[in-house]
Amino acid sequence: MEIKNIHTEDRGSFIIEREGKQLAALTYNTCMPGILTIEHTEVSDELRGQHIGQKLVASAVAFAIEKDLKINPICPFAHAVLKKNNEYKILLIEE
Repeated sequence: MEIKNIHTEDRGSFIIEREGKQLAALTYNTCMPGILTIEHTEVSDELRGQHIGQKLVASAVAFAIEKDLKINPICPFAHAVLKKNNEYKILLIEE
């Protein structure tokens, strides 16, 4: 299942589509210098139970690493995933 990153100047999303229909998305912004703010994660019922949300967060982490950004997860789901994964914790903005 392909995860696409659609990025504009300071906003973006990681999405999964099938037959032109969006089935999952993680939205973010990069409005603050050096920070990727994860705003929302949503997965359709059709894809539930397949760890798609975690895969979207992993895509955001890879993007943050590539761009040398820290992560501010205001999305409760993304925050929980990042806090549970020791490899991701280093990217989190200090609370």
